[in-house]
Amino acid sequence: MTDKTPHTPANADEENRLVAERRAKLAALRREGVAFPNDFRRTDLAGELQAEYADAGTWTGEALEAGGRQVAVAGRMMAKRVMGKAAFAQIQDSTGRIQLFLQRDALGDDYQAFRGWDVGDIIGAEGTLMRTRTGELSVKVSRLRLLTKGLRPLPDKWHGLADVEQRYRQRYVDLIVSPESREVFIKRSRIITAMRAWLDARGFLEVETPMMHYIAGGATARPFVTHHNALDLDLYLRVAPELYLKRLVVGGFEKVYEINRNFRNEGVSTRHNPEFTMLELYEAYATYEDIMDLTEDMIRDLASEVLGTTAVDWDGHSIDLGPRFRRWKLEEAVRELNPEISAADCRDRAALGAHCERLGIRTRPDWDWGKLLLELFEATVEEGLVQPTFITHYPVEVSPLARESDTEPGITDRFELFIGGREMANGFSELNDPEEQAARFRAQVEAREGGDEEAMHYDADYIRALEVGLPPTGGLGVGIDRLVMLLTGSSSIRDVLLFPYMRPEGGGQGRD
Repeated sequence: MTDKTPHTPANADEENRLVAERRAKLAALRREGVAFPNDFRRTDLAGELQAEYADAGTWTGEALEAGGRQVAVAGRMMAKRVMGKAAFAQIQDSTGRIQLFLQRDALGDDYQAFRGWDVGDIIGAEGTLMRTRTGELSVKVSRLRLLTKGLRPLPDKWHGLADVEQRYRQRYVDLIVSPESREVFIKRSRIITAMRAWLDARGFLEVETPMMHYIAGGATARPFVTHHNALDLDLYLRVAPELYLKRLVVGGFEKVYEINRNFRNEGVSTRHNPEFTMLELYEAYATYEDIMDLTEDMIRDLASEVLGTTAVDWDGHSIDLGPRFRRWKLEEAVRELNPEISAADCRDRAALGAHCERLGIRTRPDWDWGKLLLELFEATVEEGLVQPTFITHYPVEVSPLARESDTEPGITDRFELFIGGREMANGFSELNDPEEQAARFRAQVEAREGGDEEAMHYDADYIRALEVGLPPTGGLGVGIDRLVMLLTGSSSIRDVLLFPYMRPEGGGQGRD
């Protein structure tokens, strides 16, 4: 059928006029006592009907007419075309679209009412399946109901929501008019479902841990602060569930995971949102190398299951998740991209500080060589890690919860996974020495007192848990939002969050 959809209003006055017209129609429905009925019962979905009768060679118009299949469908009207005594409409439900064929002689007064309905209204229709002369599966309507009157016009089909910011602010409209947007969020759901099934099949137990913490721990990040009125107590929205999950490993749950919401009081960008979703898992008697193997296998399997391929295109890069992921020591990566830095320089605070100054990297006087080495990595190496790469052997200074290497003092058994120049995952062999962990917490407290708002607090109960005994353990955190970006080819984190954080319209306070 030929769509007749209203064009996006050119300005606010035009939109206000259209809304006023629709409000007048709604007022008439109220006077008639037929506004917003709730007695229509849908029995069929558009997508399922399209799939069942997809073979036009078998299900010809004659075959459908002979079968007399009665259906009841409902959805949002996306297009309408009135031609005197007959009309066509196209409705959309959560599974797809189907066409309605309406005749004045069959519908009587309902047909006349339909002529005044608008694209965007939600309608229900009963009738018999048929095919038009062009072969399109349709419902020959015998009964028609207006279920919800839409008061605001939809964008036209050609331009959609042209303003990207409006797509995020009005996600409900974006999902109506953009099949591509709907597909991203369907894939997101499938990715998380497949992730759960993958971990469950390997003996991991899904758990839930608190989202409000007495102490902001588990990651170096600035927390959000809230207040419990009854207890007159400040609490923190969790920056990570790590310390609670490791308490469970102490308690004997040797393979646990949580798909969790975390909150970090940081900037908003194409890569960051103040609240985000992560997978965190812990496995007793596993090393960081075991966790690297697990991470690689899981991401590869998720891509194969959800996409049917391990080859993805992301931000102009062709990325292959099939081959074994590269494993590269952080120090070696920095030196390869900065050949003027020698092996000796990598442990020399003054030398690294001079290199940072030459490159315009801002530093602080309390940073030691480990932090400076990481700053050089982030400035000169990270963005070029397009194909999947594990960067390993991070300094102790920037890894307060990771186990120190048995063979390289000052270095931890830790990795981060980078794909497309973005960090995807972070994992390590967990520090299970309570006295060493207590010393590192104290160092974090000193850094915090020195002005580092992202430094950790001292968690005495976690130290007590370690004193009970944490077995050798490997842990992993995967940024699910970024993984979904990769597997859907999305360039901004806002494209994979149904309701990303936005500054309020009009400059007000609070969330949209």
